[in-house]
Amino acid sequence: MVKLYKLLSFSFLIATLTSCTFTENITINDNGSGKFSVDMDGSALMEMAGDQIGNQMGADAKKDIDSTFTFKQLFEEKKDSIAKLSPETQKELKKLENFVVTTKMSAEKKQFLMTFATDFKNVNELQDVLQTASALQKLEGASAPVSPLGNGFGNNNSKLSYTYDGKKFTRKATIDQQKLAEIKKDSAADMSKMMFASSNYIIKYHFPKKIKKVSNPNALFSEDRKSVTIQYSFTDYMENPDKLNFDVEFEK
Repeated sequence: MVKLYKLLSFSFLIATLTSCTFTENITINDNGSGKFSVDMDGSALMEMAGDQIGNQMGADAKKDIDSTFTFKQLFEEKKDSIAKLSPETQKELKKLENFVVTTKMSAEKKQFLMTFATDFKNVNELQDVLQTASALQKLEGASAPVSPLGNGFGNNNSKLSYTYDGKKFTRKATIDQQKLAEIKKDSAADMSKMMFASSNYIIKYHFPKKIKKVSNPNALFSEDRKSVTIQYSFTDYMENPDKLNFDVEFEK
């Protein structure tokens, strides 16, 4: 696992400078349970910087990586560091215990895929889950691989909530205006905007019922009208998270 962390640390350093696609997936079953995941496709990184990664990592970079680990395993390794954190932060991190991180990386195939996934009994369990992921950086000696989708991911100055009652589904991000104002004053914000200018954030949700309508006019439906896909720029995800808010109404 140490070698994996080392390799991904270097990879994420470059990943911020190239185009990535992030896909937020939610599948809801008839009883309201389901699966949540965020997939990162950084294959453009391998196309652009595969040689640099190889030079940095030597023989390790020539080996394909197909790795899976749970945060429960990671937290066991980092238990001493976690014990030093505030009770509030420890409580936040505990929400991530059941998340599984899968990484597939191949210099030869120009492939770099990462998935951050968990099952849920109710979508309400997912409140602020992406923001919680950014709390991983508080771990002592934390690096990009500890937060599987990169430093700061999920920390877009908003609180995200999901609701589903069988008749309606809502995705809502509420912006913290004070934090947003502070970020806009920070010169690093312009650099961040430049880094993610060519990246995309895609939402793919699948429901047990046919969709009647979606409040976002750019929504695309599957043939059976049970799935919806909406694409945004990653800049909107980071700077205007409320643009990703929408409601889904279902047929009776």
